[in-house]
Amino acid sequence: MKVIISVIFLITINTISLGQKDLKTVPSVDLKKYAGLWYEYSKLPNKFQSQCISGTTAQYKLLPDGNIEVINTCIDEDGEKDYVKGIARIVDKKNFTKLEVSFFSILGWRPIWGDYWVIGLGKDYEYSVVGTPSRKYGWILSRSPDLSSEQLAEINKILIEQGYDPKKFVKSKH
Repeated sequence: MKVIISVIFLITINTISLGQKDLKTVPSVDLKKYAGLWYEYSKLPNKFQSQCISGTTAQYKLLPDGNIEVINTCIDEDGEKDYVKGIARIVDKKNFTKLEVSFFSILGWRPIWGDYWVIGLGKDYEYSVVGTPSRKYGWILSRSPDLSSEQLAEINKILIEQGYDPKKFVKSKH
């Protein structure tokens, strides 16, 4: 009986895994165009940003060593400016679409890295859709605090095609 239950469990897990499409990135990212200031338009809620109530931005700067400096800022519940500085390293060195980001360092050693995959990008880099293969995290970034209805329709289509539920994304306040 235990063997039958184990087999059924494994078949169920494999069926669930097979049902989820692989996360696909955009064909390529020009990191020089991608650098600069981005506003967080919306995100999947997460614990590490729970203190942020408004004004969330991300600033990306190319570094001479090939990495990217990341400075995320927001306004916290006390009305204070909160920021964290990190590093992004390029995983996909051919197309620059898959990065890993770390905001935790011990004497220069970074033991924790998180996926940062560019899965959608406006043709003029006016918006970016960022996701993770687990689909636990996701962000919509834009060059301004607002997006047009046409841009939002494009983004929602990308999210659905990538296996995300657009309704779970929470709009950020600016």
